[in-house]
Amino acid sequence: MIETPPATRPSLARSIAVGGIGIVSFGALLALAWYSAATLFLLFAGILFGVFLNAMTGLLRRVIGGNHTVRLVIVCILFTGLLSGVAVLGGATIAQQVTALSSTIRSQLGTVKNFMEERGIDTSFLNLNAPGAAEGTAPQPSRTPKLPDAGTIASGTGAIVSQTFRIVAGFFEGIGNFFVVIFLGLLFAAQPKLYRDGILRFVPRQHLHEAAKLIDHISDTLRRWLLGQIATMTTLFLLTWIGLTVIGIPGALVLGFLTGLLTFIPNVGAILAGCLIILASLGSGLTAIISAFGLYLTVQFLEGNVLTPLIQRHAISIPPATLFAAQIFLGVLFGLWGLALALPLIAIVKVVLNRLWPDQTAIA
Repeated sequence: MIETPPATRPSLARSIAVGGIGIVSFGALLALAWYSAATLFLLFAGILFGVFLNAMTGLLRRVIGGNHTVRLVIVCILFTGLLSGVAVLGGATIAQQVTALSSTIRSQLGTVKNFMEERGIDTSFLNLNAPGAAEGTAPQPSRTPKLPDAGTIASGTGAIVSQTFRIVAGFFEGIGNFFVVIFLGLLFAAQPKLYRDGILRFVPRQHLHEAAKLIDHISDTLRRWLLGQIATMTTLFLLTWIGLTVIGIPGALVLGFLTGLLTFIPNVGAILAGCLIILASLGSGLTAIISAFGLYLTVQFLEGNVLTPLIQRHAISIPPATLFAAQIFLGVLFGLWGLALALPLIAIVKVVLNRLWPDQTAIA
């Protein structure tokens, strides 16, 4: 008669307990990630900025060599000087063009509203008139003016204070997030090896070599993608600015800057930039509209068929449908953060999957 070893039952119970703890821990980790998604995306943006600074420092090493800290200080001074120069030299021009572009877009929205009303389409969502004014009738002056009572004044004052507080809070939140990203990027770029070695401390010794290769591969992929993205954004900014200036579209500088900035968001950014360009050109005549639309198509053709394949051919290769689906999914879940950072996140996932399950097509 063969007896079952006494250690079998405790071993089975231990396995079940470990599995249950693992499932609960994984669920808790997912819940924590869900509720702190904004903070995690903010940290990821800081890491991307640190990778960018580190990439620029690496490029500078090929020119002057020297210590990493010295090169990082030079890069930060150049970056700060560039931003300050744009703000000082182009601040007045940008402010004037923003004002002109805003008035142009508002007038074109009014034109579109009238066009839709003439054809019986409801345009309440485009109502630019004062609230409470009847459509098609001019406001009549009151013959017996009545002073508002104390309740109305208190209600209006409370609404104004609440709206002002919301705007101020949103402004300071945006400024705070900006400085958090800058500060985190500087910390990561100052000592990249320190944080790399800190992550590897949690990796078992038998997987240490593969984990180091994976981290280096992710860093190299993000670095090459960021440098290529900056080159693409700068090129599209210059082409759009010069082209719209030649056509005579108001706010060409701002529209070019927005086009380059929105290029950071693949697919969706190009659509938003095109809508802004067409909307801004509606008041300049049919020839300007056709020219602006042709310029937009030309710029997007160059970006999709020349610049991106040429600059990004060694950085990231992700099918457009996969990227667009990921943008929709992350955008619905996490809003603007998920939409803007979908591409680098998918790139990291692709690198990890390729490392865990290498491509077998070459073998087949």
